[in-house]
Amino acid sequence: MPETKETSLSLLHQRGVVASDMATELHETIFMAKQERHKNLFLNYKNLNIFPVELLKDEGLQFLERLYMKRNSLTTLPDNLAQKLPNLIELYLHSNNIAIIPEAIGNLARLQSLDLSNNALQLLCPEIGRLRSLRHLRLSNNQLKYLPPEIGYLQELETLDVSMNQLMGLPDRLHRCLSLQNLTVDHNLLSHVPRQLCWLHRLSQLSMAANRLTFLPLDLGRSRELQFVFVDNNVNLKGLPSYLYNKVIGCSGCGMSSPVREGDLGEVLGEALSEALVGLPAEVKVVGSETDNVVPLEELAMRALHRIHHHRPTDLNLLPPITLPKSLLDLLQFPLGHCHRCSQAMFTIVYPKLFPLRDTALAGVHRRTTVSFVAYCCSSHCLRSFNLQG
Repeated sequence: MPETKETSLSLLHQRGVVASDMATELHETIFMAKQERHKNLFLNYKNLNIFPVELLKDEGLQFLERLYMKRNSLTTLPDNLAQKLPNLIELYLHSNNIAIIPEAIGNLARLQSLDLSNNALQLLCPEIGRLRSLRHLRLSNNQLKYLPPEIGYLQELETLDVSMNQLMGLPDRLHRCLSLQNLTVDHNLLSHVPRQLCWLHRLSQLSMAANRLTFLPLDLGRSRELQFVFVDNNVNLKGLPSYLYNKVIGCSGCGMSSPVREGDLGEVLGEALSEALVGLPAEVKVVGSETDNVVPLEELAMRALHRIHHHRPTDLNLLPPITLPKSLLDLLQFPLGHCHRCSQAMFTIVYPKLFPLRDTALAGVHRRTTVSFVAYCCSSHCLRSFNLQG
């Protein structure tokens, strides 16, 4: 039946009444929170297009600690949010239309949990790094193409979820988030992850499913704290470092582009290693063979410098410490990997040894044979004597 003029007017009137009722309810909720000095305020599903001015009037809600504003239509946040709500500990803004976070977000000195999932963020302002008390940051399902390096200043951060974005890389400084325990970067465009990720010694769960990964850092999984790794649906990921043996609990859909044949191992590992050695000179991107009996001089020199730099005796009257260029110090601080047999640090050369998944106890768990575990050793001697089963 066609809608009459009277029907349209009636619908408009009803909508107006509903909107008026919601506005009244919102006003009463905020008024009550101010009067009774509430610490928690729930403003979910309120059809809000702008941040409620009542929250920012006068002294605001100085005592408020948790603000829930999920499932609204907010597009931004006020610049004076921290001034009016200085004691916020948790801020939940899941499922809005927020495209910009003001720089003033960095003034929320006590904030421990920030949820901006399912919004329209394209950029994350560097001031996010000023939230030094932040423990949980959720940014999933946005349009982020990169994360600011200042995120490395969040040394109390325990949870970081940036899944379902457009990230092509992770900031190198992420390793400074020393408290990070759970990192989720599913459904992005990552082709590799920083070697420095291995230095997150408290990381217990890592999920990188549905990316474009071709390799993982050689030391990933060396920390005993790392328990669970998900790498499902990375079709070009053919090899996993053997340190991840028994830690990878999801790799279905990996190595799907073409099965690895034994004869292709050198080529596959050579390509992966070239990616892993980003930042090192081209002449040191080397994969050793089992027939090599002598480690290259450059590698021996780097290992000697590493021992001096990290294990210098303190009780001897030695000459002044060796002064090294920053680029070389960075390499010494973040080795390419550590030998799976003897834990010797490696810098310019590795010796790979393949353990196809079908030959391991995990074959029945993953139900795939296209992925292999790869051990990386420091010499042909360690290569021959290393066994994945210990």
